[in-house]
Amino acid sequence: MSNQAKAATAGDDEVEVVDSSDSEIQGYRDISEAELRSITEALIFVADEPISAKTIAGVIKVDRDLVDGAITALVTKYDEGNGGLQLREIAGGWQIATRAEFHEQVRAYLKSKPSAKLSLASLETLAVIAYKQPVTVPEILEIRGVQSPSAIKTLLDKRLIVAKGRKETVGRPMMYGTSKEFLIQFGLKDLTELPSIEDFQDLAGGEA
Repeated sequence: MSNQAKAATAGDDEVEVVDSSDSEIQGYRDISEAELRSITEALIFVADEPISAKTIAGVIKVDRDLVDGAITALVTKYDEGNGGLQLREIAGGWQIATRAEFHEQVRAYLKSKPSAKLSLASLETLAVIAYKQPVTVPEILEIRGVQSPSAIKTLLDKRLIVAKGRKETVGRPMMYGTSKEFLIQFGLKDLTELPSIEDFQDLAGGEA
C-alpha cells in the first residue's frame, strides 16, 4: 500500500488546532491525529537529514505542540513494534534509524562501502578533534606525533569538521571542531553521545 493510501485510511479523530491568529504560522487547518502522525512519519522518512518538529509544523501548517505529540506517539509506536527501526532525535532533529541491537550487522555492511571509509590518519585526527575540541593543528600534532594537514583537508572536504575560530595564542592558529554532519553520520543527538573508539575504528580503511 502506498503512503498516500495509508494516509487516506487514517482515523477520523479530530485534533484541536490552535487559532492561527496566535501563531507565526498562517493557514492552519483541521487534521486528525492519525493523519498528522502519518504525514509526520512520511516527512521524517524522506528528509535528507534529521528534520525538526518546527520544520514539520511549518510544512503541515499545524501548531508545533501537535507535532511534538505526534512524534512522541511515533516513538512509542516504533519502540513497541520491536522492528528493526526506531525514531531517534539526532543533531536537533528527528530521523528514522536502525536499532542498536542490530548494530553489528549494519556495521558489517557499512564497512563494505568504500565511500564510507576514512584512512587511518584521517580517522585518528577525527578522534582527536572529536574528544579534544576545539583543538588546533599543533595540538593534534602533539597528541598524534605526526603531521595531519592532508587528514584535516579530507575531514573538511567530507564536512565532518569545521573551523571554530582562532586560538588567542602565539600565531593565533585555527581551531577545529566536529560539525553537524559529524553528528548525523554517527547518529548522535549531541556531543554527549560521542561514540566509543571502536566506533571510530569502524570507519578505518580506504584512502584519504
